[in-house]
Amino acid sequence: MERTQCIVVGGGPAGMMLGLVLARAGVEVTVLEKHDDFLRDFRGDTVHASTLTLLDELGLGDRFAAVPHQRLERLRLPLRRNAPLDVDLRLLRGPHKHIAMVPQWDLLDMLADVALEEPSFSLRMGAEVFALLREGGRVAGVRYGDDGGDHELRAPLTVACDGRGSHVRAASGLRVREFGVPLDVWWFRLPRREGDPDGVSGRVGGGATLIMIDRGSYFQLGYQIRKGADAELRAAGIETLRERVAALAPELADRVGELGGWEDVSLLTVRLNRMPRWFSGGLLCIGDAAHAMSPVGGVGINLAVQDAVAAGRVLATPLRRGDVRARDLARVQARRWAPTAFTQSLQRLIHRAVIRPGLEQRPTHDVRLPRRAVARLFALGLLPEHAPRFARRAHGSGA
Repeated sequence: MERTQCIVVGGGPAGMMLGLVLARAGVEVTVLEKHDDFLRDFRGDTVHASTLTLLDELGLGDRFAAVPHQRLERLRLPLRRNAPLDVDLRLLRGPHKHIAMVPQWDLLDMLADVALEEPSFSLRMGAEVFALLREGGRVAGVRYGDDGGDHELRAPLTVACDGRGSHVRAASGLRVREFGVPLDVWWFRLPRREGDPDGVSGRVGGGATLIMIDRGSYFQLGYQIRKGADAELRAAGIETLRERVAALAPELADRVGELGGWEDVSLLTVRLNRMPRWFSGGLLCIGDAAHAMSPVGGVGINLAVQDAVAAGRVLATPLRRGDVRARDLARVQARRWAPTAFTQSLQRLIHRAVIRPGLEQRPTHDVRLPRRAVARLFALGLLPEHAPRFARRAHGSGA
């Protein structure tokens, strides 16, 4: 029977960050990732200022700077009726006055390479968890399958970092509170040309909202649609989408024809939920597994990474002594509850005041927030976490 001190299910940003932090504390940690590599078409490619600071504290600033990425210093958000809210991240204090846009697989590859330098860290790719092991009413490990067959791995603590559709959470029986959302999102790309808007901007009109994210040579476009309307709208034909994009963003009218067909458009089914209790005996959920976020603000990755750092700080000592108690897990949730609940409340406000009226072609309401406060919320979050002393290495130069 294989054993380790901590099992992390899911090799996304939360799982890889938690694995790295715990390994640097000398905890024997095994990350199980169901895919064979990280090369998937992620939508969350933002690395926020608080995460950039964390990478510096972990001694990874130089390594991250070497990864091709772009800086976003300005966001133009459709939160007001007459003009977008112009958010200047250069108003931030600290070394990072921007958000970095980097393919998520590059970030995960970097974290994996660094974590594998720690002797107590193990990463198993192509390892899909399909059941929880239980002893005496506690989670005692997992069953997982890979190319070699089915296996059991036991540990005093299993941490679910396997996303908004978490299989571990479902198997745990823990409750999830769902909040209704008015939108789903179509994601697609169009070329970007000289003189096009930079940064992040949004357009509202005709029952739709278009988010334009500058990715250098192309725009990553998020087209918000009514919840559950995907099949109905696709039936109208791809030309309808081309026309709507051109109407919302006339500067793209000369290239919407490059949107060849519906195979170029992927659907994000939006969910907004939160577990009232993130843990049970031997099990903790963090990141999207504990609280799926709306795409509003692109803050999901940021919150997941912050959860991981907080969990690593709180749980390193209990894991080393082999005695993780419910109160230790409760401390993680207590630390991260306020920023999670506050951020989701703000997202729900934007849903009600801006997104739902826009999709229903009703007048939207202004969401008035101080520019510096908006910059801080988007780039840093309500409660930015810092790397624990045991996980820190020589300071990197930053990105």
